[in-house]
Amino acid sequence: MSLEGRPTGAEVAGSRGGPGQGPAVAGSPVLRYAMARDASHYHLVPSAVERVAGVGDVAGLFARCRRSGSYLTFRSGGTSLSGQGVTDGILVDVRHGFQSAEVLDGGHRLRAEPGVTVRAANARLRPYGRKLGPDPASEVACTLGGVIANNSSGMACGTGQNAYQTLEAMTVVLPSGSVIDTGAPDADERLRALEPDLYAGLLRLRERICRNPASVATLRRQFSMKNTMGYSLNSFLDYERPVEILAHLMVGSEGTLGFVASATFRTVELFPHASTGLAVFRDLATATAALPELVDVGFATIELMDARSLAVAQTLGATPAEIGSLEVRDHVALLVELQAATTEELADKVSGAGGVCDGLEIESPLELTSDPWRRKDLWHVRKGLYTAVAGARQAGTTALLEDVAVPVPHLRAACQELTKLFDAHGYQNSVIFGHAKDGNIHFMLTETFRDPARLERYHAFTEKMVELVLEHKGTLKAEHGTGRIMAGYVRRQYGDELYDVMTEVKRLFDPLGILNPGVVLSDDPRSYLRNLKDVPTVGYGADMCVECGYCEPVCPSRTLTLTPRQRIALLREREAARREGDEGLADELSAAYRYDVVDTCAVDGMCQTACPVQINTGSLVRELRAERVNKAEDALWRSAARHWGATTTLAGKALSAAAALPPTLPTAAASLARRTLGTDRMPQYDASLPRGGYRRRAVAAAAEACAVYFPACVGAMFGSSSSSGGVMPAMLTLCARAGVAVRVPRGIASMCCGMPWKSKGLRGGHEVIGAKVLPALLAATDGGRLPVVCDAASCTEGLEELRAEAKRLGGAYEALRFVDALEFVRAEVVGRLSVTRRVASLVLHPTCSTERRGTTTLLRELAELVSDEVVVPLDWNCCAFAGDRGLLHPELTAAATLNEAREVNSRAFEVHASANRTCEIGMSRATGREYVHIVEALEYATRPIRDSAHPGGAG
Repeated sequence: MSLEGRPTGAEVAGSRGGPGQGPAVAGSPVLRYAMARDASHYHLVPSAVERVAGVGDVAGLFARCRRSGSYLTFRSGGTSLSGQGVTDGILVDVRHGFQSAEVLDGGHRLRAEPGVTVRAANARLRPYGRKLGPDPASEVACTLGGVIANNSSGMACGTGQNAYQTLEAMTVVLPSGSVIDTGAPDADERLRALEPDLYAGLLRLRERICRNPASVATLRRQFSMKNTMGYSLNSFLDYERPVEILAHLMVGSEGTLGFVASATFRTVELFPHASTGLAVFRDLATATAALPELVDVGFATIELMDARSLAVAQTLGATPAEIGSLEVRDHVALLVELQAATTEELADKVSGAGGVCDGLEIESPLELTSDPWRRKDLWHVRKGLYTAVAGARQAGTTALLEDVAVPVPHLRAACQELTKLFDAHGYQNSVIFGHAKDGNIHFMLTETFRDPARLERYHAFTEKMVELVLEHKGTLKAEHGTGRIMAGYVRRQYGDELYDVMTEVKRLFDPLGILNPGVVLSDDPRSYLRNLKDVPTVGYGADMCVECGYCEPVCPSRTLTLTPRQRIALLREREAARREGDEGLADELSAAYRYDVVDTCAVDGMCQTACPVQINTGSLVRELRAERVNKAEDALWRSAARHWGATTTLAGKALSAAAALPPTLPTAAASLARRTLGTDRMPQYDASLPRGGYRRRAVAAAAEACAVYFPACVGAMFGSSSSSGGVMPAMLTLCARAGVAVRVPRGIASMCCGMPWKSKGLRGGHEVIGAKVLPALLAATDGGRLPVVCDAASCTEGLEELRAEAKRLGGAYEALRFVDALEFVRAEVVGRLSVTRRVASLVLHPTCSTERRGTTTLLRELAELVSDEVVVPLDWNCCAFAGDRGLLHPELTAAATLNEAREVNSRAFEVHASANRTCEIGMSRATGREYVHIVEALEYATRPIRDSAHPGGAG
């Protein structure tokens, strides 16, 4: 359906009632401007945004474009770096509708649709010991549609396991509307019947190429390297049947020839064991001279980092000893890794590599390590380069990550000459890194395109860079795709004859030119200098956003309203409109903020876990919420902070009273109040909510306490139906059973971690609760001698933020130590207990807080004490209940949990568990199954054998 000229998510929400719920008129530009940017340095506002759910939708859209003369661009992950994912025509978002993946032949093949991310596909293959061949760095966010469209490769796959080589078959929708399954037995005959001109044209072009020795030689040379420049004309040499030529021409075609509705890949072996090392050489010549021997040893990856990269790496945290104290001059490092199926095989490879590496001119002996933390630090050197350079750039500039490839013997000269080009054109902070064994160089520039002089500098640099690469018989695009940036140089790389063949390929597939014009081929050598991205500064900690889209797959609101990238994009678009004097557009975008940007952000911080420059868009949204707080609201929440015990008691009693009534009555009353007060102020009640919880009381330890226990207030508001009675009773019982003494501080009933105020941008109330809670905890912990243990993962974070805020205001509470219940129970309690019973199966919902704190592994370990089978859903994500967000906007939690709930309900589990009461409520709502805290499940598992009560949450 078209989202232009129809209600957006904001408008739909607005129709449910409540003041100020976003734009009230159809045709809001919010989504068009939110998707005007991608990871590239291009900016085009689409005329419309379409979302398609199936092949029929795509064929219908093609028919409309043929009639109207409109043109369109397909986009999924939006991680492409060369401008192939933006358009001023119709932008077709396929990320939401093509999400299925099926493992075939015991994992040796995978059939998937274009909206599936590489990470999600590999998660399905991992139990079979297999993975996809392409291993792009953007695997968290890039989709299989983009992998095919750009012929993606990566660090380890080289040219032998990229998308072109591992593709087995695909279903293609051509611009004519014809649907071709290239894997069908009659695929060739069907193509000839449905598309006779295309069929005959492919045969004609194959003969033309094969009869021209110069063309054959050029293609063999170009595609012996990583090469995504122009169309994959090597398919005419590699295949004879038109249907196979068609399928492989689609690989790397960047959405200019047709739409890939599904694809089947041959998978490759997943090597679970690895050993990594960092070899430092005195200069580039010595490093490149060592490459043949390193390749012969069998290193799966050989990552090059130049001297400037090493200097940047020294500024990163956890810098390895190999470069930590190095006085960098002309040094070059190669990050190398061996991979193996077994530890024995890995040991043999390490032994074999040692003898060879001892003979190389390495500055210090190469140490290969299998220690996961040491390996993580080594890879942080390589992967942190992008973060460091992009994050340190001047606000308002664009980060350009480019790539080329040259034959490996030319690598040293090409790198040296490229460095000279940086200096000659004033790009002083640029770094060179890349996949050395493939001759694949990446380099980074930071530039602003508003200044005509700097635009001309960029043009002059590009011209010289093109000349350099082609002189070294290289390719101008190795793995990022031709896009808009190199479309004008395709003729220069391949020559007139092969360029003419490419234009004929485009004409045969897309005679009306409706697919992604300006991408892959352009007769204008300066076309890459148009529609360049302006990056207005907006503040809120967002100016370093590189718009890569890594945040999007983990965002709970991604299918309801906007993603973190899109929220920041709208801030930039609004600022650009104001700067250009378009107040009408600025106001229209601002109108969308209340619901699309602010109200439906879970502020869960999951985006920061995926962001290469560590932006927490949740913090940005909290600032926006703070700006709209009025005096009455601020006073009300300050009062609630002062009387929090009474507030939580009243909330719990209200839930219990509502549960005793016919459900239609409290639901109707809540709906009426929401229409009056606003949906972002008044929660929605429904019968799925639990009764009120327990009263939190102080507990004086009978013996010397080893910790202060801080039960979260959500347990007081929301009760549990488990036989433990909730997480606080379960925690105290577990500790008593283990002989571990804890105390609960006096005044606990009125204490809170501060998150209800923090998440709403209520700074005054947050200060009030901090001023009450922190001194009480300092006293209860004997001045910080004892740790504070909290039973809700998000509240542990909240207490840490209270302390940080107090420090900012001049308070001194650094002595306080906050520990999550998962950490405390694992370290201090379970070793003193015996598991007396185990449940058959347990499904686990990690939380955004356990992910950010790195305690999801502990959560799973505790679950494995309880159950013979522990399952973490492949599609788990933040539930977006987010304190009260799931009560204010139930549609947000419903959207965030849809896929996970479907997976959970596909089979029966005996216990459903998590680590946060509100998350448990959100997942209980989504699945219709009762979720309990893992501490409650553990309490059940360690009960005396005579007690047979079930923990709750039975499937």
